[in-house]
Amino acid sequence: MGWDELRDVQERAYNAITSGSDVLVIAPTAGGKSEAALIPVMDDILKHGRSGVACLYVSPQKALINDQEERFSLFCVPTGLSVMKWHGDVPKGARGWKAGEPPHFVMITPESLEVLLQEKRSTVDLRNLRSVIIDELHAFVESERGVHLKCLLSRLDGITGVPVQRIGLSATVGNPEEILGWLSDNRKKSELVTVPVPAKEKRFVFVVEEKEEKRIDALVRIVAGRKALVFVNSRGEAENLMKAGIGRVKNLHVHHSSLPTAQRKLAEDTFHGDEGACIICTSTLELGIDIGDLDVVVQVGPPNSVSSFLQRMGRSGRRGKSAFVAWILANPCEFLSSCAVIECAMNKEVEDLRPVNKPYNVLVQQLFLALLHTSRTSRKRLARQLLTLPALSGISPGVLEAIVSHLIDEGYLTLDGEMLMPGTAAEREFGRSNWKALYSVISGAGEFRAVTPDGEVVGNLDARFVNSPQSAGFSLGGRGWSVVKCDEGRNMVVVVPRESDASRVFWAGGDAGFSMLVCTAVQRIIARGGTTLPLGADDQEILDRAIHRIPSGLDSRGFAVFKRHGERGREVLIYSFYGSRFNRVLAHVVQDRLGKRVSVRYNDFVVKVQRGGKETSAEQVADVIREIQLLTREECGRVLPLPVPETWKFAHVLPPASLRDMAVSDYYHVEEFLERLRCAPVTVLVDPAGEMPSPEP
Repeated sequence: MGWDELRDVQERAYNAITSGSDVLVIAPTAGGKSEAALIPVMDDILKHGRSGVACLYVSPQKALINDQEERFSLFCVPTGLSVMKWHGDVPKGARGWKAGEPPHFVMITPESLEVLLQEKRSTVDLRNLRSVIIDELHAFVESERGVHLKCLLSRLDGITGVPVQRIGLSATVGNPEEILGWLSDNRKKSELVTVPVPAKEKRFVFVVEEKEEKRIDALVRIVAGRKALVFVNSRGEAENLMKAGIGRVKNLHVHHSSLPTAQRKLAEDTFHGDEGACIICTSTLELGIDIGDLDVVVQVGPPNSVSSFLQRMGRSGRRGKSAFVAWILANPCEFLSSCAVIECAMNKEVEDLRPVNKPYNVLVQQLFLALLHTSRTSRKRLARQLLTLPALSGISPGVLEAIVSHLIDEGYLTLDGEMLMPGTAAEREFGRSNWKALYSVISGAGEFRAVTPDGEVVGNLDARFVNSPQSAGFSLGGRGWSVVKCDEGRNMVVVVPRESDASRVFWAGGDAGFSMLVCTAVQRIIARGGTTLPLGADDQEILDRAIHRIPSGLDSRGFAVFKRHGERGREVLIYSFYGSRFNRVLAHVVQDRLGKRVSVRYNDFVVKVQRGGKETSAEQVADVIREIQLLTREECGRVLPLPVPETWKFAHVLPPASLRDMAVSDYYHVEEFLERLRCAPVTVLVDPAGEMPSPEP
């Protein structure tokens, strides 16, 4: 292979992994993390002649497995070690192995691992499992897939009878020691492997244009003849940009999670040629899929988080080249936010990861899976089986009992004496295709599969879009389509090609807003009146325009309240630089305190109180915030509306009290909200002019 030495991270990982510890390896994109885990695991298998499946490689994406399979095989096959991938896109006949001939490595997603654990013959070959490598660990931690993964890891410990070594790989984690503890569960020794990232030159170019057509022109100029990744923050934005670029950019492709695997793979493969190529993509290409050398990364609009920015920037600047990122931005506020992202990265500030706190949705999934294995069980045995799983151990027996009682009342469970069994409602809703619905916690109810009359799958569409007038003509995957038939029973639509007049396609939850870290960095820049970045004169003038939109006197932390004459009369602005997730909660509670007569709107930086009239002063709103600082979790949670049940796959079977408790903790994050709120000062700004423009929610 031309290797004459290991990288520092690989040597350190070798020592940690061969000691038997659970290990979290932190290294930048293209830093050699995969080999850092693979080499010591291979070494152990070869030295000890391990039989059966010795290692599982778990990935958040099927595409990443497809990409890593070649890398693993390059190392393993010459030494006589076998590698097999197992996920939904692998033909059914190619999944599994002959009796007595298990592969040494199985590359798999959590959902497919759940399927694998349902097969007794395959499970027997996992009894000698020694290691699990979890790639892109940060993609799991904050989601319910992470809770599901932790349950699977605990079940693997039960199969082997010993703690299976867990090796996590990640590029960006703000709180690595905490996440190492989350990964290891204190089952055995654990060790963090991280190495300093050497400083490298990075080149940034900023284009700030208010007119969309000029931004498209700038993009065409930047990517012409180059290998370029163009990152956007939503699938709808990717499709709109693809539509605008067709015919103007050679070898142009689009890549996001609602496109079929074959089309995404075609886009990835274009980068392995010698000619220029451009892929417009979302976060699907942030992860470790190898697409070779890039000339430029283009960021259209600021990224939502420092973590995303580091992953995206890490795609360029390989093999001795300088990283080159071109920013295409719509206004000075986007430029200010981009400066905040870069400042955080320079200061080595990255978002902390926060695991799910109340995983009741996963508890329901695991409850029914447990019943599949035993047919019937007692309440006591069920509680012991579920609540001893570290991922679910924070749930009290009382909550489990309340959920079980509700499931009995609703027909999802039935009693045979004192024994619990799946009820008719569970069999009707989850029992099809051998209880396939239980293998995943990912909710797919909000999307329709789009197919042609010939059966070609062209992608997935949001249910709200399918039921909107726009579905008469839209662009998906760079081609125009029209919906001609909708089958709601199978969540499927039939589409036919359409030449022109395509409308903008959209999906729910496309843009989550900026992270709290980015928003607080914006506040610091405004408070100090400038950035620490070395900007040119033109860029500095754009930044000054953004800063001067905010009234003077803003502190570097806390809330500032300001009253002005806006477009709809007098309004009070709460400058709250904590992000839209935080400000959503603040807006709901402020609305509850001020009453229905006012209108409260929010974005990442501002909560706006309108229609309050003369009697709603800045001082009154500031006093309301101070009152909210004294609220308890329960008082705050009571005024928050419940999200739609489709937010969680199994939420509709939960009792109302459990659903609200889960929403308060893991949708609204009220505990974190109150913790931040209570230590934040509240000031009232007075501006002589009386009228200052502000970012519009």
